[in-house]
Amino acid sequence: MGSFFTPGPVWGELFGTLVLVVFGDGNVAAASLKDSKGNGAGWVHICWGWAWAVVLGIFAANAMGSAQADINPAVTVAKTLAGVYETGLAIQIIIAQFIGAILGAVLVWLAYYNHWEGTDNASKLGVFATGPARRNLGCNFVTEIIATFFLVTVINCIFSKGAGITTAGLGAYMVGGLIYGCGAALGGPTGYSMNPARDLGPRIAHFILPFPGGKGSSDWGYSWVGTLGPVVGAVIAFYFCRAFGIM
Repeated sequence: MGSFFTPGPVWGELFGTLVLVVFGDGNVAAASLKDSKGNGAGWVHICWGWAWAVVLGIFAANAMGSAQADINPAVTVAKTLAGVYETGLAIQIIIAQFIGAILGAVLVWLAYYNHWEGTDNASKLGVFATGPARRNLGCNFVTEIIATFFLVTVINCIFSKGAGITTAGLGAYMVGGLIYGCGAALGGPTGYSMNPARDLGPRIAHFILPFPGGKGSSDWGYSWVGTLGPVVGAVIAFYFCRAFGIM
């Protein structure tokens, strides 16, 4: 089963999720923070940034020993239901994903340390965690369920026998394209968490870390939306995919 610092699924998921958050949250920081050269780059930049963050995170996880390269606890839950993981290993992997996400957020905080002061508190939090464009927790929760349902379902379609992907590494780029599509199509209402570690881990880092000029609330009242919504969406996707023989 491996340990956190031995090449294998646990260390691979920790490092892959760290890479995901460094490049994902980093691209949001570039677009959002005061006097950053990327300030104002906008939603398309953010969608592309997260797409490439996932591709790079997958390759990093693979290289460090995680053949599955979930880098997302919701995906791990769905695969555990499918019998890919034993429960004990799944728990280790999910813990590793959260640790990787927190550490990745700390690195983004450090890289952009000179840009926190003067940036508004909402933008600071937005670098680390998702938030709604229009706050309606019920609607926001449903959006996250729908987005993650399509994330997990289409991942299974991409790697299904019917898709016929045989070139090593091609699947990672296809998943990156899927992430862009999810952001472009379904990210508008909530910022598309679709990943409990990606949202809750950096939110914890935001809560713990000091910020020049202050930081405001970590919005714990919303945090369950981006954490539980993806898990529910992934579970529904598992049963849907199982019914059609693609998981």
